[in-house]
Amino acid sequence: MATVNIRRDVDDKFYRYKMPALQTKIEGKGNGIKTVIPNMDEIAKALSRPATYPTKFFGCELGAQTSFANDRYLVNGQHQADRLRELLDAFIDKFVLCAACKNPETVLIVDPKKEEITRDCKACGEHSAIDMRHKLTTFILKNPPAGSGKSSSGGKKSKKGKGGDETPQPKDKYAEAEAMREAQMAGSNIPTINTNGKAPTTEEEDDVAKQFKNAPPAATRAVDDDDWAVDTSADAVAARMKNLAVNVDGFSGGLGDDDDDFAGGETKYDVFGAWLAENKDEVTEAEIVTQAKESGVWGKPKVATAVAESIWSDNMVKDVEKWEKILNAFTASGEKAQKAFLGGLERYVGVTHPELTPLMPKVLMALYQADILDEEILIYWGTHTSKKYVDKDVSKKVKGAAAPFIKWLEEAEDDDDDDDDDE
Repeated sequence: MATVNIRRDVDDKFYRYKMPALQTKIEGKGNGIKTVIPNMDEIAKALSRPATYPTKFFGCELGAQTSFANDRYLVNGQHQADRLRELLDAFIDKFVLCAACKNPETVLIVDPKKEEITRDCKACGEHSAIDMRHKLTTFILKNPPAGSGKSSSGGKKSKKGKGGDETPQPKDKYAEAEAMREAQMAGSNIPTINTNGKAPTTEEEDDVAKQFKNAPPAATRAVDDDDWAVDTSADAVAARMKNLAVNVDGFSGGLGDDDDDFAGGETKYDVFGAWLAENKDEVTEAEIVTQAKESGVWGKPKVATAVAESIWSDNMVKDVEKWEKILNAFTASGEKAQKAFLGGLERYVGVTHPELTPLMPKVLMALYQADILDEEILIYWGTHTSKKYVDKDVSKKVKGAAAPFIKWLEEAEDDDDDDDDDE
């Protein structure tokens, strides 16, 4: 296999850092056409990065959906090898090369709590920050590479063995960087994520629990049904927002899914939805998550219905981009949450704002491209009429408007099946 310099701006044929030349293969036809990168595993190993990172980078830059399963890395659409090589150069510059010495011998250190990603250079010892404005950084924060993590005490770590003895870890920062680099290289060709790019759950302690002395982590303590009952007056909410800061990517999930009706049949989901509809133009993503946690709806699939009924403005397509992070957080718990979100969307478009029904194909496409809704769930929703959220007639009308997009998804899936049969 032909190799090229990792830095293609270096003409020296004796340049020690090499990688395989990127190859492409076009598969499918029509709406199902895809560009396959057969040697992405080898390229990623040479760069000491998971193969999912450059693949996802291509998708971000091209505005195309990507997929990576069974060691196959695909970008939707037909893309020439030269264009992808240019984008690979951009990926290397932004996420591989040291900012100081331009050496590719770096490892990524990911700190999800601070939402920071840095490159630790083994060659010169420089720690250079990644530009967090790029969309790929959100994906990396959710799916850190093997062996990455924030070091404490200047990079000195120790583990207690069964007998209580301390096992020393590398103390020299270059040795530690080398150990991390080897770990990342070992795992670079093994996808560490699920194909829908959703955030994994964490075992962090619930923020509300921190208010109580000696309270155990939320993952191990029972949730009191009355725990969420807080003062929701405007002054009380403003005071809490001033004093609390919550990381949107700290989604923990794992809670039950109860209704907890108030007097008159109103649920805590209704209360949260009303709050969101009233304050969405003034609050931040972190404040929305704070309110969800305090209302006892955070991590519960049913809250996605309230979000889908309350988050929109006059331009729903732009709202998907604006609220991409928060929509991903509220649908991250899986299939139930995504179906609940689609149910709320049916109510919003079919009942509250029927004039927006023709926009359904564009809205669903935006949600699909942002990895908020999965292909299988969208197809199932679009081909099955249900009266769970709205009347059957309303459901048929909304799904009828969405039919062109659903048909496009089905044809793309059929083309994939045909390609697999040919192989």
